[in-house]
Amino acid sequence: MYVGAAIAVWLFEEISPWAVAWLRVVGAALVLLAWRRPGREAWRGRRLLLAGLFGTATALMNIAFYEAIARLPMGTAVAVEFMGPVVVAALGTRTRRDVGALGLAVLGVLLIADVRLSGSPLGVLFALLAAAFWAAYIVLGKRVATGGNGFDDMAVGFTVAAVLLSPLAVGTGPVWGSPRLLVLAVGVGVLSTLVPYLLDQIVLRRVGQARFALLLALLPVTATVTGLVVLAQVPAPLEAVGILCVVGAVALRTRDDKPAGPPPEPG
Repeated sequence: MYVGAAIAVWLFEEISPWAVAWLRVVGAALVLLAWRRPGREAWRGRRLLLAGLFGTATALMNIAFYEAIARLPMGTAVAVEFMGPVVVAALGTRTRRDVGALGLAVLGVLLIADVRLSGSPLGVLFALLAAAFWAAYIVLGKRVATGGNGFDDMAVGFTVAAVLLSPLAVGTGPVWGSPRLLVLAVGVGVLSTLVPYLLDQIVLRRVGQARFALLLALLPVTATVTGLVVLAQVPAPLEAVGILCVVGAVALRTRDDKPAGPPPEPG
């Protein structure tokens, strides 16, 4: 996911963050449609509505995140964005151990973030907006995953989002005349959307949304490491301590109750 985000940062030099986010959704939608070919029932009624809400929330999360990492170090932006999963996890806590793990995760995120509001308040605002949409992504994604047709509904949802947000295509002009930019844009869609979100659907069928939300605490860690390796964004000492806190929180988190039945197979 964050290798794709690092590539997106490179693309920001030639096209706007929201244009990159739209291309990311379009690329993922086209690949999923070619692979899954959802039947007519996937484009009707409540199933279409749920898939459309999921896809649109995901696309808006991506747009807000890209606007954030255009203004903040990637690890910092992801750490602030993680407040969305923290809220979801907090609503699903049941034991003292869960509460302790959640508190440790919050502490780690705050240390990783080391946010300076005086530096880029707009970047922080976009990261918080991404956090809200990330929470929606988890809640809606769980419903899509447990419906038994998660991969097909992802294809439908991303297609709906691409159509609804098509006005953003006005900023993508340079891509269509440059094979290099087009390959990078497709790469962002595959690396940051297609592969990780397919894996999310598999995981969401097997664990509760609260545990899934806390497992996402690993993402600020991977974002920080990727930012270091790819973008030369060196973490501060407190951020390194924060990484250890986040890993500790994931290790401390108790297991969810087992699902009532076997997870449904992809539709």
